[in-house]
Order: sequence, then C-alpha cells, then structure tokens
Amino acid sequence: MNVTDAPTLTRDEAFARIRLLRSPNVGPVSYAQLVRRFGTAADALEALPDLAARGGGRYKLAEVARISAEIAAVRACGARYLFHDAPDYPDALGALDSPPPILTVRGDVALAAQPTVALVGARNASAAAVRIAREFAAALAAEGLAVVSGLARGIDSAAHSGALAGMAQGGGTIGVIASGIDITYPPENAALQEQVATMGLLIAEMPPGTEPLARHFPTRNRIIAGLAAGTVVIEAAPKLGSLITARLAGEAGREVMAVPGSPLDARSHGCNQLIRDGAVLVQSPADILELLRGFDGAPRSRVREFQPDGMDDDRHETFFGTDQVESVDLVGLLGVPPIGVDELIRQSGAAAGAVQMALLELELAGRLLRHAGGRVSLAG
Repeated sequence: MNVTDAPTLTRDEAFARIRLLRSPNVGPVSYAQLVRRFGTAADALEALPDLAARGGGRYKLAEVARISAEIAAVRACGARYLFHDAPDYPDALGALDSPPPILTVRGDVALAAQPTVALVGARNASAAAVRIAREFAAALAAEGLAVVSGLARGIDSAAHSGALAGMAQGGGTIGVIASGIDITYPPENAALQEQVATMGLLIAEMPPGTEPLARHFPTRNRIIAGLAAGTVVIEAAPKLGSLITARLAGEAGREVMAVPGSPLDARSHGCNQLIRDGAVLVQSPADILELLRGFDGAPRSRVREFQPDGMDDDRHETFFGTDQVESVDLVGLLGVPPIGVDELIRQSGAAAGAVQMALLELELAGRLLRHAGGRVSLAG
C-alpha cells in the first residue's frame, strides 16, 4: 500500500507523519516545528509525551489503529496523500506561512501547477451573479487557467460548473472542501464534486469521515487563497467567508479582485467594501487575465487582514534547530487575548528558539491556542 508519492519517504515515516498530524494539539505550525527539530516524524512522536509534560500536561498519541483505518478509508475512496515535501505539492501553497503538511487528493495534482485563479462569493447569490461566475469561469478555463473554489452553493458551484464546461482548451477546476475527502457538502453537490474529482482536482485537509464543521471553513479558505495567484469575489455580504478568503489572499501577497455591485443589494456590499479597501475592480474575464498574466509577485491590490498594534509585518515562524534551547516560562506573559510571537520574544528577552520551544510545549499540553497572524493565547 502506497501512502505517498515522495520517492525518499519510507512507508513507516509516511505513517508516522500522518499519526503526528492527527495527534492531539498538533497543527500545521507545531507539525513543521517538530519535524524540523527532530528530523523525522517518528522521532517527533517519541518526544511528544515529554514535551507535553514540560508544558504541564499529559499526552496520548493518536492510536495506531485509527491511522490504519484512515489510510484504508483514503484508499477506498480513490484518494491519496500528498505530503508537504512531495515533488508535486503545489509551490504556491507551500509558500504560505503555515501550509497544510498533509493533504488528501483525488484527480490531477498537476492542475495546481498551472496558472490558477480563485472565484468565490455568496452561497445565496443572485441569479445575475451566478451567471457571471459561470461565464467568467468558463472563459478563464478556456484560456488555460485552473479555477479554484470551495464547492459550496451559489458562486462556488457556478464557478466549478463553468470551468468544467470551458476546460476543453486546457484549463480546469480545483475544489477545496472543508470536510473529509469522502464527504459531500452540501449533499446536492454530490454529482458536481464527483465531476471535479474525476475531471479536475479535489483537495481536503481534514481526515476522511470528517463532517464540515464551522471551524474547518477558515482553514479551507486559506488553501483556496494559497493555491491561486489571485482571488476574485463576485458577490458577498460583509463578514462572510469569501471576504476572509480574499483577505487571506492579500496577506499571502496574491492579487485580490472584486466585481462591483449595486449599493441597494446587501449581497454586493462586501465586494464594494473590498474595492474601497484596495481590491482591484474587475468587470470581465479580460480584466482578470490582464492582472494575472502580468503578475510578478507584487500585487496591485492592497487588501490585508487587520494587523494588531505592535505586530511585525514579517510573520514567518522562527524555527528552532536541533540544539538544546534554554527553558523559558511564558505563562505570565500570556493571557486570553492573542499576542504576537514576536512581541513575546521582545518582552521575554529570551532567544527566539527558546520562545518557540516553550510555546510548543504549552500547545502540546493543551494550554495554548494559535491564531491567525502569528498570534497565540492561553487556552480558555
């Protein structure tokens, strides 16, 4: 049974990686830190109980039987694992601050290496917006672009349908879901999701069998934004998930575009707000192609997530090396309100590696939460 396409990754280490990521309190940031420090997931697994004890908690690894069942479920639905260091892991996604360490995929992963654009918007979209999404997606796919969206109702569904209709010219579509790869949500999109998986590419970060809970959608949105050179919002009310996707795209240094709408329609207020905040106004597929074909990593748009005062603009994690680091107590500096890791380093006066180690120990013990923007807080 193959669980990876990476030629240098042994079967045992692939199993250990999956088990590491599925173990309690291990997320993308802590996973990367653990593998970086210990060299292999197998060695990191052995260290977890001691690290959690140093953080003030007891630890129980994910059960071996659970991981074996997960691998069997992935195989049964025709999917496979894609690890962060596999040759075909998408470069654009890997450039994120916290890329998904392991994905499950169905379809043609090479599609993610093509020029890619995200089309997102409201679930309860107007008929006009649905038509725009379908026509834009068909035109962009006909020009060789991969159209990525989230397989939700409304704009997402229209984007996938349009791209499937226009993909004969070399483009295609990528669906990113907030559930396990064997779950369809909403249920009425079962046929569409199967089309995306067989004719394009279907991606999930959650383990098979996972239902799409509300907390999973922001992580799904970061993958949509991370895969694409630019994100287009076609219709959205303020504070909806598609605006989060757009702002995550801006934070990742990607282009952010929005289709303007009537101020009399609340479903257009989010797009109009994005344009006011610095997104590029687009009214046709040609506008999108002009931006993306000339994209050199310096977006014209200026959409960013809110940055708390005192937070550095450079949010890349400082990973500790393999040498032992000094012990540092951060509990007194932490509270329920999130604080930037860079601020903790400044206030503690400790080395960056020591701070990262202390945070990792607290996280494994279940005493620390990580937030967007490189911020952390005490749990509860």
